[in-house]
Amino acid sequence: MQTWDAITARRNVRAFADRPIPAGDLDRILEAGRRAPSSQNWQPWDFVLVTDRPQLAELSQVFSGAYHVAQSAATIAIVGPSADNPFRRAQFDLGQAALSMAIAAADLGIGSCHAGVADMALARRVLGLPADRDWVILLSLGYPADRPLTPVRNPKRRPLDEVVHRGHW
Repeated sequence: MQTWDAITARRNVRAFADRPIPAGDLDRILEAGRRAPSSQNWQPWDFVLVTDRPQLAELSQVFSGAYHVAQSAATIAIVGPSADNPFRRAQFDLGQAALSMAIAAADLGIGSCHAGVADMALARRVLGLPADRDWVILLSLGYPADRPLTPVRNPKRRPLDEVVHRGHW
């Protein structure tokens, strides 16, 4: 895909085909996260790749909105430092890593969906996180069960002229 096609084809996919993702494709997605921009090149993230079906099922219990994790081919936990970190802005950088990985996945025809974590103690246990890590974003991955990723021509988004304010509000 071209970059614009990957951006416009990316959509939240919550139903996945029962098909594994090749290791090379997973590495490419992870590399996209590693290369994401971060404030002062801090790179506050670590990634935990989960492909084990029972572990995915348990990980899906960390938040009611993370149910799609259980049926994913893989889920990447994007892990960051505690909120009281010296920079106090790691969450923004984690979001950039998540989006970089989602776009890289779309480029490969792989769907994704992000989710937060409400039960950090469960996430910590399932993922084996160290005590100094407090933020987790989940990015489930898999081939869409319903239809392949293709650019969405008419997305359900507010019109550009309603969203963009040029020079002032």
